Amino acid sequence: MVEGNRKKVVIIGGGITGLTTAYYLLKEKKSKSLPIDIILIEESSRLGGKIKTTVRDGFVIEGGPDCFLERKTSASRLAKEVGMDHELVNNTAGKSYVLAREKLHPMPGGAIMGIPTEIAPFITTGLFSPIGKLRAAADFVLPRSKAKQDQPLGSFFRRRLGDEVVENLIEPLLSGIYAGDIDQMSLMSTFPQFYQVEQKHGSLVLGMKKTKPSKPKTKATSKPSKGMFLTFKSGLQSFVDRIELALDEVTILKNTKVESLQKEDNQYKLKLNNHMYIEADAVVVSVPHQVAASILADYPFMAPFKEVPSTSVATVAMAFNQSAIKEDINGTGFVVSRKCDYTITACTWTHKKWPHSSPEGKALLRCYVGRPTDSTVVDLSDKEIEQIVLKDLNKTMNITEQPKFTIISRWKKAMPQYTVGHKERIDQLKKDLHESLSGVIFSGSSYEGLGVPDCIDQGERAVENIISFLNK
Repeated sequence: MVEGNRKKVVIIGGGITGLTTAYYLLKEKKSKSLPIDIILIEESSRLGGKIKTTVRDGFVIEGGPDCFLERKTSASRLAKEVGMDHELVNNTAGKSYVLAREKLHPMPGGAIMGIPTEIAPFITTGLFSPIGKLRAAADFVLPRSKAKQDQPLGSFFRRRLGDEVVENLIEPLLSGIYAGDIDQMSLMSTFPQFYQVEQKHGSLVLGMKKTKPSKPKTKATSKPSKGMFLTFKSGLQSFVDRIELALDEVTILKNTKVESLQKEDNQYKLKLNNHMYIEADAVVVSVPHQVAASILADYPFMAPFKEVPSTSVATVAMAFNQSAIKEDINGTGFVVSRKCDYTITACTWTHKKWPHSSPEGKALLRCYVGRPTDSTVVDLSDKEIEQIVLKDLNKTMNITEQPKFTIISRWKKAMPQYTVGHKERIDQLKKDLHESLSGVIFSGSSYEGLGVPDCIDQGERAVENIISFLNK
């Protein structure tokens, strides 16, 4: 790139992926004096996508994701870059439960994403019947599965461990991450490491036990143990706001929708909903796959993405006086087996998991509703959802008062489903883009990872690819 030949890069979508792309592209521009103009276009009135924090009456309430894994370091690294690392706080590690057989069962010790690695907790848990436990033990003698390009998570785990372990432990945990149907989700796009462990060690249980990192020795202390997740004391939205503040040389267009994208000669022409056009030398598409398919509707290779499903979910946050909860539970939350007659799929006792989120003497419960097979509850009124959730909660807790307030965040068709063949679809998309639209990069939760750090990673890779393209 030479100064006399300025380049324009447009980023479509102002979620965490688009924000990360804009931030690191701007950093490259400043550090290397690159002749680049950067435009970030967001359809809504705010940036952050599914990150949305409400601060009310001393409560810090997340409407979307509430944390990220500490071991995935890209998020905490970006926090340090924008001067937010002092705001980071770990969760309080506490007991987690699975609601199955109409009872809360402690999560078996040593389980990794539902896969047992310690025998004693598995044998003594009430989560599974004796027959279910015996079936799971078949993992020790079953041969390795035949090599496959991809397969559903559900069938892989059912073959190794049986239906009970899948339905009462693995499925509630994994569905909580992806809000998906375990029998449709792609093994190779979500947890390929489990397949690799099985192929290497034969037994999934023994393999996970061998690969499990050893626990660090800790001194006895009265303080609550530190968990493996991080968030910001002021909420994830404050992270978004700080990144936006750092984009001082980025043109940000909110309330603006990109309707179409066409290649014309060596440039890209974007039609906006205000009847304006923008020309760009390179484009980063960091919007959901359905939106991307609409923007690039004239390109046949986008057709498969019109059929990729997304599920609708809602988070329901309820604030109480702690005295209103008469039957308190020693833990930080539970997930729900889909065999249970419950509408909620999980509940976090947020005031225990994240003590900073609630004033002294108050309680904050955060529940999740909406399943891939039935999301009708998401469309009900706030009052109806509140009553349904309270009814479910009172099956395990005795709550004697109405909540001080309830905040419901609906996410319509917002959880992309990595169904079987997802990796192949993404690989083919990259190939098609390279051949037909070499200056267009796709990134975001619809493509190569849902979590906050995964999206940040994709944003960083997008910048590397854009710089490489512009330098050709």
